Amino acid sequence: MSELRNPLPAAVKICGLQDVEVLKSMINLPVDYIGVVFAKSRRRIEPEQAAALRTVLFEWSAYDRPKLAGVFVNPTLEELEHIMDIAQLDVIQLHGQETAEFCQQVKQRWNAKVFKVFSFPKDETGPEADDAAIRALDTYDKFVDAILLDTHDPLYGGGSGKTFAWERIPAYAEWAKSREIALFVAGGLQPDNVQQLIQTYAPFGVDVSSGVETEGVKDIAKITAFVERVKQA
Repeated sequence: MSELRNPLPAAVKICGLQDVEVLKSMINLPVDYIGVVFAKSRRRIEPEQAAALRTVLFEWSAYDRPKLAGVFVNPTLEELEHIMDIAQLDVIQLHGQETAEFCQQVKQRWNAKVFKVFSFPKDETGPEADDAAIRALDTYDKFVDAILLDTHDPLYGGGSGKTFAWERIPAYAEWAKSREIALFVAGGLQPDNVQQLIQTYAPFGVDVSSGVETEGVKDIAKITAFVERVKQA
């Protein structure tokens, strides 16, 4: 778990990749994680497409090769088994209501990191909700390698393209730091606001999808700008 302690600069996860050529165009960028979506989404891909993207990652040098993360919402172990056999993910990112017991089963079965996502309604604030949620996090302590904070989307769960109330971050960051668990932030990030987030809250990493797209397609110029601003922050 030592590799998940706070780096300087922050780690970058580009999520929702679908196209091999876009990934090839990113080979000179210091990206730490590439995310592919297996949950219900317009960015959803098949396991075979993920395997093809994974092959491209091996064109990076071994030293700076991004890790491949698969995004799931309430998957079954059988679904994960099928996809892991084909795509050999480095990270299993769970974006639904998965229990700590389920995370434990995933961690025991596969040699992959487990990221658990916790989503907030866009306009919800208040320490009362966070106090209860953070107490509930304790059950996940030994079974996840990172937690990821995102904005809830009523249709897909995440990937809303909207920010949540960032003032909620410190309480979760304190919990994660005390347990040597990485903290990622997602939800509405883009090149214009990511430096403010990092300079204010110093998360382990940031996760972006729609914020580096143009008309729903990954835009290499926006990806480049986002990565540069993260690494400069």
